[in-house]
Amino acid sequence: MRLPHVMLSLLCAPILLACSGQQYNLPAVTAAVNGALMPGKIIWHALLTSTPAQTQAFYGGQFGWAFEPMPEGVNYTLIRHGGNLIGGMVDSTRLPRKPERSQWVVGLSVTDIGDQVDVVRAGGGEVFTEPTSLGERGRIAVVADPGMALLALLETSSGDPVDSDQTPATGDFLWHELWTADVEQISRFYRGIAPLVEEKFAAEGATAEVDYRLLSAHGRPRFGVRSLPDAGMSAAWVSYLRVADEAELASLLARVEKLGGRVLVPATPRPLGGSVAVIAGPSGAGIALQTWPNDGGQNEEEEAE
Repeated sequence: MRLPHVMLSLLCAPILLACSGQQYNLPAVTAAVNGALMPGKIIWHALLTSTPAQTQAFYGGQFGWAFEPMPEGVNYTLIRHGGNLIGGMVDSTRLPRKPERSQWVVGLSVTDIGDQVDVVRAGGGEVFTEPTSLGERGRIAVVADPGMALLALLETSSGDPVDSDQTPATGDFLWHELWTADVEQISRFYRGIAPLVEEKFAAEGATAEVDYRLLSAHGRPRFGVRSLPDAGMSAAWVSYLRVADEAELASLLARVEKLGGRVLVPATPRPLGGSVAVIAGPSGAGIALQTWPNDGGQNEEEEAE
């Protein structure tokens, strides 16, 4: 079922309150920039959580993530991995209006955020926060696509993270998918926001054929759009963290409950190689784990399963 609009508004309010440039500045998303924007690339990850202390212990224990609080009074914590910024965390218990659930929210790069919020409206989406300054970082707008999947649009000031040919470390973000009911409509919607090129795939899922669209920009795959595994699910973005191999995945899953999380989907082999699992941290926000070899040898088509 879709989330009611009022619930989406509550989920969006914390992101705006936490990131409003009228309150403070956020640093650039990364130091590895060249001034260029990469529209269509996911460049940020924000975690809305009701259990900040337990969440820090969970991800720190699993992946070695480090958490860097902003100045006193600012409800935002930067997340680093190996010294690199990979996301931010908001304590939902400190908000005037508390959302009903925790979740990860992706940030999609755009070149002209003012124009793109108009494109969102024209394409059947909804704009919850108009473009707002984040100081050094640039500008943000929180929106939902026509399927009511929530995301942030980001127009950075100093440029987006440059692409790397290095395989992400264990615990780094590897891939992103949008699970939605109308794949054709949603793929077309995002291709209107950014210069994304679509490639269609079809694969046998656990119970039905999966309609999968690989969306690429600037010569690289950026994210996938796939049909919902279950018709009763709400549309949502699903982020994947990289895991080196099956042994490492098993070790991580064995620690989930000890660190206060839950295994939502156990390790499941994929026909084209590798395994995927879905876990939730202490607040219930879900995230996927995907095995990926050091040479990156698995094919992007694997994501269509």
